[in-house]
Amino acid sequence: MAFRKIDIDAMEEDAFGQDEIDSQEIGDVHSQEVEAQVNSRAQEVRALLQRGDNNGALSRSLLNPPYGRGLEVVKLKSTQIVMEVLNSTKTADVAQLVKNLPSEEQDVLMKYLYAGMAAPEQNSSGVLLAWHEKLTEVAGQGCIVRVITDRRTV
Repeated sequence: MAFRKIDIDAMEEDAFGQDEIDSQEIGDVHSQEVEAQVNSRAQEVRALLQRGDNNGALSRSLLNPPYGRGLEVVKLKSTQIVMEVLNSTKTADVAQLVKNLPSEEQDVLMKYLYAGMAAPEQNSSGVLLAWHEKLTEVAGQGCIVRVITDRRTV
């Protein structure tokens, strides 16, 4: 039973700590620059939604999600942008939009769905569950596993 007390991660040289993961993700970009990128993306997404291009709006809203510590406000704003797209999409169009996404964007969408479910008072649970159902049908359960095991959150 002594083998269960060994911390394997402490012995592995290639193991990353959360600080190292965050610093790799953010790099030299400051939080103001990340916020400016999210604000710019929000304007682009809203313009695409006004033109009726939900496919383009969804893809654009999922691009370069903010990762790292100290970006909670930016993460919330980015989540709200994605929620605007999800709420403005007709239920009949959801399956086709999800099929058009590459697998990386499907994983990011699943992260945003879970982020939206974490704040049910701000988001419509019915819409999120409908998107989750269609996304799971298209991307499979592997998408859920990848999102749950990824340390980076949106």
